[in-house]
Amino acid sequence: MSKSVAKRRQPSLAQLRAFAAVAEHLHFRDAAAAIGMSQPALSGAVSALEEALGVTLLERTTRKVLLSPAGARLAVRTKAVLAEVGALLEEAEAVRAPFTGALRLGAIPTVAPYLLPTVLRLVHDRYPELDLQVHEEQTASLLDGLATGRLDLLLLAVPLGVPGVTELPLFDEDFVLVTPLDHPLGGRAGIGRDALRALRLLLLDEGHCLRDQALEICREAGRADTPATTTAAGLSTLVQLVAGGLGVTLLPRTAVRVETARSSQLLTGSFADPAPTRRIALAMRTGAARSAEYAELAAALREAMAELPVRVLDG
Repeated sequence: MSKSVAKRRQPSLAQLRAFAAVAEHLHFRDAAAAIGMSQPALSGAVSALEEALGVTLLERTTRKVLLSPAGARLAVRTKAVLAEVGALLEEAEAVRAPFTGALRLGAIPTVAPYLLPTVLRLVHDRYPELDLQVHEEQTASLLDGLATGRLDLLLLAVPLGVPGVTELPLFDEDFVLVTPLDHPLGGRAGIGRDALRALRLLLLDEGHCLRDQALEICREAGRADTPATTTAAGLSTLVQLVAGGLGVTLLPRTAVRVETARSSQLLTGSFADPAPTRRIALAMRTGAARSAEYAELAAALREAMAELPVRVLDG
């Protein structure tokens, strides 16, 4: 370390967190709200960090906040430092006692409503000292949260193919076709995938991995176009659109009981083997301090999920 660097004041974690929040939101009010700090305190922390580092991190105007060239470079390093501090705290917590303290679990919207009852019941019964905190977000947001240390563990569809992320597969589940009462495929078994070529298939909005999976299933069936322009933000709305006669949709089997119970105007059909499927897994940072705990949790979840309409996988 050079003498000039050694003489400078060391930045505090609070200053780094403040700068990281501003770098993410590019808005002082939003950044302050995100980390639970008052706006004047946030602004003061960033100014103190600039003084400590001897560089200008932000370009402030009356309308917006921009990162300076130096700020853009140091924002990346700041994010990495905070992630390492989070890993340090996580490892210390794991050393103290397994399955205690906070565990921040992220789950995608097409999994959370249908699997969380099983997850919460398992944690309540087997790990009563574990403070499980659940965050429902789309896949891209979850992966960002995992990378930055905001989240510890994810429950989502795989494969992800993301470096630095280890997947712990839980189960495979089939997709079923949900139709209105008067649809010719309603209630049928052994539906061929080629039937998807001509169907008006309703989809979730962009950003949902289930939308991408449905489109991939259609491509595998030989369909090149986007099935329908009508989309929905969630499965509940999607199923109601089907009940109203706007088209058909694909549902993962774990969602069928909950979503189709909302309407008497629906039928479900099953595909011929091999049916289109998705795989659900836990995902963690590779080399996470609590990786042994997460592996044990995955094994417990496989056991608990045997009661669901899925094919549980070996660990």
